[in-house]
Amino acid sequence: MFMGEYSHSIDEKGRLIVPSKFREELSGRFVVTKGLEKCLYAYPMEEWEKIEEKFKELPLTAKDARKFTRFFFSGAGELEIDKQGRALIPANLREYAGIEKDVVLAGVISRVEIWSRQNWEENSADTDMDEIAGHIMELGLNI
Repeated sequence: MFMGEYSHSIDEKGRLIVPSKFREELSGRFVVTKGLEKCLYAYPMEEWEKIEEKFKELPLTAKDARKFTRFFFSGAGELEIDKQGRALIPANLREYAGIEKDVVLAGVISRVEIWSRQNWEENSADTDMDEIAGHIMELGLNI
């Protein structure tokens, strides 16, 4: 399980230091793809394979399913963590997420979200957690 928030910088070559707490869970190889809200999602290979299986079950005749599948898989890339604990984030994914220098990595249960510092702060600032908690309770999660 991933949890926690870590701030790092991406170097001029597009390499990002993966927090040591995440490295073991990602097992050296993992998949990064476009996430929602202009961030990236990073999944361990085992979790990615489960996601692939779920997407295979979607009907090809459903236009939204085709569009989301295309969005989610077309930009995905398999990455490796080097001996210094860094992973090279592809340029197309950095561009999508607006990642230039300062980065926030957030553990979110089964994935790691990779955000530009600016997008992270903007997304966090305009959120009314009381209202969201009410919606989550409607979905059956009582915390």
